[in-house]
Amino acid sequence: MKHLHLMLLSLTIALFITSPQPVLSSEISDQPAYGDALITGSIGEPSVLIPMLAGDSASHDVAGLVFNGLVKYDTDLSIIGDLAESWDISQDGLVITFHLRKDVKWTDGVEFTAEDVMFGYKTIINEKTPTPYKEDYLQVKKAEVLDRYTFRVTYEKPFAPALSSWGNLVVLPKHLLEGKDITKSDLVRNPIGMGPYILKKWTSGQDVTLGPNKNYFEGRPYINEYVYKIIPDPATMFLELQAGGIDMMGLTPIQYTKQTNTTFFKENFQKFRYPVFSYTYMGFNLKHPWFKDMRVRQAIAYAIDKDELVDVVLFGLGSPATGPYVPNTWAYNPNVKKYDYDLTRAKQLLKEAGWEDTDGDGWLEKGGKKFEFSVLSNMGNRSREQTATIIQYRLKKIGIKMNIRVLEWSTFINEFIDKRRFETVILGWSIGIDPDQYDIWHSSKTREKEFNFVSFNNKEVDALLETGRRTFDMEKRKKAYYRIQEILADEVPYIFLYVPDATPIVSSRFKGIKPATIGISYNLPKWHVPKNLQKHMMEQ
Repeated sequence: MKHLHLMLLSLTIALFITSPQPVLSSEISDQPAYGDALITGSIGEPSVLIPMLAGDSASHDVAGLVFNGLVKYDTDLSIIGDLAESWDISQDGLVITFHLRKDVKWTDGVEFTAEDVMFGYKTIINEKTPTPYKEDYLQVKKAEVLDRYTFRVTYEKPFAPALSSWGNLVVLPKHLLEGKDITKSDLVRNPIGMGPYILKKWTSGQDVTLGPNKNYFEGRPYINEYVYKIIPDPATMFLELQAGGIDMMGLTPIQYTKQTNTTFFKENFQKFRYPVFSYTYMGFNLKHPWFKDMRVRQAIAYAIDKDELVDVVLFGLGSPATGPYVPNTWAYNPNVKKYDYDLTRAKQLLKEAGWEDTDGDGWLEKGGKKFEFSVLSNMGNRSREQTATIIQYRLKKIGIKMNIRVLEWSTFINEFIDKRRFETVILGWSIGIDPDQYDIWHSSKTREKEFNFVSFNNKEVDALLETGRRTFDMEKRKKAYYRIQEILADEVPYIFLYVPDATPIVSSRFKGIKPATIGISYNLPKWHVPKNLQKHMMEQ
């Protein structure tokens, strides 16, 4: 939803995935220097800058530069310390003792201690806190502050994502938030963190500006100002890129393959392409009377040509999706049921479900009602709009009329997704590295602001999700997740459409970019612009 965003993390990681391959215009060898500004285009505006309250990617992108967690992922997907300099794990895996960094301060000058971790933990498990990330922390049997710099958690049962769940969701400034409703706190829009950047200004509908945390414990960032410029239309954003109004954006497939293969772009920009942990899907409201019938969902799946979507929408920059995991990861099941494009099979299933063209007008009917529904998606994502248009065309061929409605992001999420006011949606998930997707698929996660908004309910899946998170045995976990994918493929709560590649572009004046499996922005504080190339001169 980073679109919708899911912070699912892992204790044990075994991935087989290639590192991002950059297409660079020049060698990166210049001496680091402080200064300049990085202006990046964003189609979405953050909604809230307290991580545990945020479900969208724009919010997490900004908050991730302001707040820290106890741990984080390294470039090889191993877990390394962030605010925790080390930790001990008991032999049975049930107890983790975190040893925190000393002399780290919030940007208002107050020292960070284990009390801030405890406060964040108590806040996220509080039933009054509207967060979709609560479940991981409800697994903790006991949390303790052993001393000012030592925090310990004890789990009642084995929990595979235990260590990595202590990422950047939980740590909060107790001295600023204790006794307050965090949803109404000033920190929602004016956060105080310990990360590499601090919020300078947020102008609604226009931009969010960050400045460097000069006391950041891993060293002050080189870039002196980081600006998220909100431009909902990718075409307009691309014009801004060409004109020098922004330095970085995610290219659309046509922009990557066609519009940036010129001398101007080769000399002035760096393009990157790499697989990401995300997928795009068409989701059904399973409480809608038409979509309760599995045959209807399967018929629509047969009527969609996924290869066409990859070719036309992504220009080949991606692959068809078959489930909630991306190819070449250890939990991905390559042998699930596939829905190859088959209009004959689609029509047969619809007929079995009682949908027929009784009056010869080309549209299916049942009980005197025409098969007509709407699909919702968000403004600014041209790929999803194109996807909807192609699906609309394909469904017309089997007598189904699908209307397309595109909404502004915050309205889409708050008024339609959260309130379950939709028939179908086209959306995407940015998923975590660990395969635990309890928050998306478990039947208990269907309340407002929770992620199972399609109301999927399957007892076997519920049990398998528990199995997958309750063992450290990789083969047992793999077996559980393989079976979950088989069930999802049969029942089709989502039609998994495609896995897109990330295709960012960055001005060539920015150096220090080191592509890795986790992308390019993981080391953003180390990006820099040589003095002779700096464009924006400002106070250091």
